[in-house]
Amino acid sequence: MKKTTLSLILVVFFGLTIPTSVNAQDKTTAFKAGEWLKFRIHYGIFNASFATLQLKNDSIDTIPVFHAVGKGRTTGLARLFFKVDDVYESYFGKNDLKPYRFIRKIDEGGYTKDLEIDFNYQTEQALMTDNKKKTKKNYEIHQDIQDIISASYYLRDRVDTNTLKKGDAVDLDMLFDEAGIYNFKLKYLGKDVLRTKYGKVECLKFRPLVQAGRIFKEKESLTLWVSNDLNRIPIRVKADLAVGSLKADLDGFNGLRNQFKILMK
Repeated sequence: MKKTTLSLILVVFFGLTIPTSVNAQDKTTAFKAGEWLKFRIHYGIFNASFATLQLKNDSIDTIPVFHAVGKGRTTGLARLFFKVDDVYESYFGKNDLKPYRFIRKIDEGGYTKDLEIDFNYQTEQALMTDNKKKTKKNYEIHQDIQDIISASYYLRDRVDTNTLKKGDAVDLDMLFDEAGIYNFKLKYLGKDVLRTKYGKVECLKFRPLVQAGRIFKEKESLTLWVSNDLNRIPIRVKADLAVGSLKADLDGFNGLRNQFKILMK
């Protein structure tokens, strides 16, 4: 399994959850501190990895923030062939959901990164520190920038899906690595009902637009389902890869703000 394949799927779970209805000003209704999600990732016959995402209360320079921590690692036989230990962290404002600090520490079969990004909205600059290369670089940003983790919570809480029609796209700008600002697009495909370990769950179905080539068969090879309730948590991701396929499913949860809606057992 190539390092970029598993890493991208982990990023999908860490960062690509989907919007709910716009809520009361300066309040979050889709999530709360204490939320914890766990996902099982399958690659072929292997249970290739587990990923978790946890939300806590914290502060940065007296600013009240949420602190989200996403972790991913390979397990079992897959770990013998390809060892992955990834950590993503984001500190984002409780009121405006803007990222103030982002941390990415990954080790994927010996391929490593150790990056920190500090966002300054007064100067509209983001300072990226590469702890591995001992370098620093400034990026110009705007007031609506997100990192890969904060984007998930922003979309869950601040964008209205009730007006979306099939074929419509949601997009935003993210900064999370040396490549600079990335424009993320997500196409809405309608509603679907999935059978899960918890029972049948009605979902909103989306397709992140990815780059075709070495990893994915085509531009629209990745499909994402999220719960059609007030939580908007990821339920499943499927990817058609250049070699084989990959699927990831919700495997555990705790501390949801709203009841998890299950149609039947």
